[in-house]
Amino acid sequence: MPPEARRPGSSGVDGWFVLTFRRENAPVLPHPVTGALFASPVPPGTGWPTDRATDRTPVARSRDDAHRLAASAPDLAELDARVSVCRACPRLVAWREEVAVAKRRAYADQPYWGRPVTGWGDERPWLLVVGLAPAVHGGNRTGRVFTGDRSGDWIFAALHRAGLATRATSEQAGDGQQLLGARIAAAVHCAPPGNRPEPGERDSCAPWLDREVTLVAPTLRAVLALGAFAWDATFGCLRRLGWGVPARRPVFGHGAQVAVRQPDGVAVQVFASYHVSQQNTFTGRLTQGMLDDVLGTVRRCRGS
Repeated sequence: MPPEARRPGSSGVDGWFVLTFRRENAPVLPHPVTGALFASPVPPGTGWPTDRATDRTPVARSRDDAHRLAASAPDLAELDARVSVCRACPRLVAWREEVAVAKRRAYADQPYWGRPVTGWGDERPWLLVVGLAPAVHGGNRTGRVFTGDRSGDWIFAALHRAGLATRATSEQAGDGQQLLGARIAAAVHCAPPGNRPEPGERDSCAPWLDREVTLVAPTLRAVLALGAFAWDATFGCLRRLGWGVPARRPVFGHGAQVAVRQPDGVAVQVFASYHVSQQNTFTGRLTQGMLDDVLGTVRRCRGS
């Protein structure tokens, strides 16, 4: 590795990360909320809101590394730190970092996170919302899933109407948004080209979701999967964890509901909604009323 790509003081294998599409003398730019200056992609441990990693956080560079580091994460803080520096999927690493340097013209004056995007929200949630992956100019830019894109506008507004979020919108990490009794996770933590992760990338990322579900399981009573990809990822995760799930994977459909059980017998309900993608919301396949109806059923499940 070229010496200029290594962060001074790093003790991890190959340093903290290599900028595959690095531009010489790339400018640092102010964070839209805090005003602090950051390079793109953002180096870990430099003060980005919600960043839990440091330059000494261990880096997963293969699927085996991801399994090992996910399984040994003692809590959500350490899990999030390890997720946020993962480099197990070369195609995704190259893409997210290329975009973080090239940027969209509308955001050319902002730093881009350009790293894997972790789950976030209440650390003792009764509801886990599972999405597909961060958007290339949304979560990949802001460092928080569903933050700063049209899909986020829909899910945060719906969560707010349901009393599960303190704000109806969320544009940037550090903007004061909080989730109440809910946590949002992603099946794949890096923005994929064309919003389509490859099967191997999905499988390499699966250990992170497995550990996240394990850590929130004591308080978990419901899961909401946004889209068929998240639905399949959720049931794959629950099977790997030894939960009581139907022998045949349930068919995805908006409003679907399936009862599962944790290994200790605690009941959890898994719900499905069409994804809050622009393709679905612009065409009317998913309406605000449809999303509100699902969340209303989810909330009644908690009270039963």
